[in-house]
Amino acid sequence: MALRSLKHHKLLVIIFPFIFILSSCLGLSMDIVLNQNGSGTITLEYIISKQIDSLGKLDGNEQWNTIPIGKADFERTMDRLQDVKMVSFSSKEDEVNIMINAKMEFESLQGLIEFLDSGSRRSTLSGDGSQGRLLLTLAEAAESNNPLLDVLLRNISEPYSFNMSMSFPKEGSVNFINSQGFSEVIPGADIKSPGKVVSCSFPIYSILSSERGIIAEFQW
Repeated sequence: MALRSLKHHKLLVIIFPFIFILSSCLGLSMDIVLNQNGSGTITLEYIISKQIDSLGKLDGNEQWNTIPIGKADFERTMDRLQDVKMVSFSSKEDEVNIMINAKMEFESLQGLIEFLDSGSRRSTLSGDGSQGRLLLTLAEAAESNNPLLDVLLRNISEPYSFNMSMSFPKEGSVNFINSQGFSEVIPGADIKSPGKVVSCSFPIYSILSSERGIIAEFQW
């Protein structure tokens, strides 16, 4: 199956649509620090397979390469956001992957949600910096099962993981629910909650293979 077809499959995850489409060849670490006044920082580290980068450079495929690779890509994104600015950016690569590290500052919770989910199509936010609730859809429910695709996703996503942490002004928590609103157990997950810093880590494949959808619920 072509990588282009994989990108259309319902198992694919969109966490923040305009900067991050979680393909089967990508790992992500995201750390959010939230201050009591609603400001804070976001630190991103992510890995992109050179195969995915090359795919987007082929004639006719430019629209699929939506993941920012260079500093200029991030700067164009920041230009569209009023309450977010880039603090630092660096990248390096090896024979297989490109590794990106970027840090942003947001002035308000609105800036945070605009960065995570432009258009608020897969997230909801209520409250303020001192007390609030944030829902982030990590995976939508799969429309159908495809055994061949499942094996392919498992094989090519095995080396990659998803890691996220959030630091609060006071104690907070994170838990996971599915698209029906019930508690969801994620295979291979390592979740640390509650606390002033909560975190989760699990294999990318656990997200890609979700049948009921996965929504991260942060409360503080």
